[in-house]
Amino acid sequence: MAGGGKETPRQKMIGMMYLVLTALLAMNVSKQILHGYITVNESMEKSRENLAENNKRVTESFEHTINGNPAAAGYFEKAKIAQKMLKDMEVYIDQVKLYVIGTSEATTKADTVQLKYAQRIDDYDNPSRILGVAEPGAVIGGSLTAQELKGKLDKLSSGLNSILDEMQTNPKTKLLEEDYKGLKKKFSDLKPVASGAKEDGVLMTWEVENFYHLPMAAVVVNLNKMVTDLKNTEAEMLNIFSGASGKLAIKFDKLSAKVIAPSSYIQAGQPYTADIFLAASSSAMTADQMQVLLNGDSLTGNGGTAIDIKDGMGKYSVNTGGQGEQKVNGIIKFKKPDGTYENYPWHATYMVAAPAVAVQLVKMNVMYIGVDNPVQVSAAGVSPTELQVNVSGCGATKTGSGGKLVLRATSPGTCMVSVSAKGKSQGPAIPIRVKKIPDPVAKVGGKTGNVDVKKVELGQIGGVGAELAGFDFDAKFIVVSFELTAVVKGNLKSVVCQGNSVNSEARSILSSAGVGSKIFFENVKAKGPDGTIRNIPGVTLKVK
Repeated sequence: MAGGGKETPRQKMIGMMYLVLTALLAMNVSKQILHGYITVNESMEKSRENLAENNKRVTESFEHTINGNPAAAGYFEKAKIAQKMLKDMEVYIDQVKLYVIGTSEATTKADTVQLKYAQRIDDYDNPSRILGVAEPGAVIGGSLTAQELKGKLDKLSSGLNSILDEMQTNPKTKLLEEDYKGLKKKFSDLKPVASGAKEDGVLMTWEVENFYHLPMAAVVVNLNKMVTDLKNTEAEMLNIFSGASGKLAIKFDKLSAKVIAPSSYIQAGQPYTADIFLAASSSAMTADQMQVLLNGDSLTGNGGTAIDIKDGMGKYSVNTGGQGEQKVNGIIKFKKPDGTYENYPWHATYMVAAPAVAVQLVKMNVMYIGVDNPVQVSAAGVSPTELQVNVSGCGATKTGSGGKLVLRATSPGTCMVSVSAKGKSQGPAIPIRVKKIPDPVAKVGGKTGNVDVKKVELGQIGGVGAELAGFDFDAKFIVVSFELTAVVKGNLKSVVCQGNSVNSEARSILSSAGVGSKIFFENVKAKGPDGTIRNIPGVTLKVK
């Protein structure tokens, strides 16, 4: 058979026997493999029965919960619609499956045939032909074909996702986001998708990949797998829909610390008491789940005025008029899973007082020009951080914020301090007197006024300073000039020094002064922090 010449009849016979033997061996191997499909198919059919029974029990239980939980009705209604769509698809696939088995077995009673009793499980031709995939490059449509099956699965996937999207727009059928996304993927996975592979230059479609040139046993197993996927999808859908109403009844996603005190107005000497706890609220809480009412009957929940709800909390606001203790009460109506309401009465008190402002100078009872004047500002019932302070008059300016400020002025008179909070005045403007800083006195060698000194101390004098005795502010005066006068050996000598230091001529006079001499530091001029230059009292030294 390896040669290129004419074969003898014996060689032809041997070649034909070889081909027949090879085919028989292949058929034996295929039969063994195909029996494995039967085992897999029986397992799938058993799983399908178990899922069907379980889904039936869940559906019945789901329906019974509606009596005690009306909120579940919307989800049950959508579940029934989705179940019908899945069931119609299941019935159709069973029709395709029985059509395939009946055609291969050449029987009109295919509905009574099970794969394990079929004789032609290795039939490759009929399944491909009747499903329209006999030629990979020319898929044929029609009733009970692979192409029609693909179209119905595609429509089913889109239809189920449409139900899901519609539910998300309705508060009565909305799902948690994670459940919605999970089920969305489950429904989308039902959509037939081809791998995109090519064989011999032909693009493999979903129909070809799933049914082309497969033995009848494999085709039936593929169809049963699709039915099992439908049952799994139904089970997942029932599980999420049946639990959705309970999950969405209320979900606390906001926690905050709360302090509730019997009174927000305490007199000095009285104890302050409060309940401190962690409060939970739901940002998804809507008016049909919870109502916060002002006034109303605490027993029946009737009457009352609804208060706006934001982030699961009622937001109450009212303008105040009369002064004194004010009381407010109402009801919180919370909707339970069974559709009835539980009433929770609430009440609160608050104190309304006339606007009152206190402006207190920290160091003195007046302001001084040219220095920082610390001020504390307060207003009854207002946090210091909410205060806005304005100053006017005397060239006054301020730095700082809230209740602690520093004021500076440039001229004497009366400065006015006005206080507001959140755009509202907290009372009439407060007047503050503004004065010049008192004059300092000259200081020489640590001494002021008329004092006795020793001869040796004169050599230690370096200049003249200015002292503000008993003044609370850090106000510094700088001596800009002074005149030194003394009688030395019967002669009157005088010298003017610029700045605050003694010059060489003044130092000569000091060194020449003897016992009994008087030295006068006079006409002392000093510049203050307000920029003014003042004549201040001098110092007289008598040498002993």
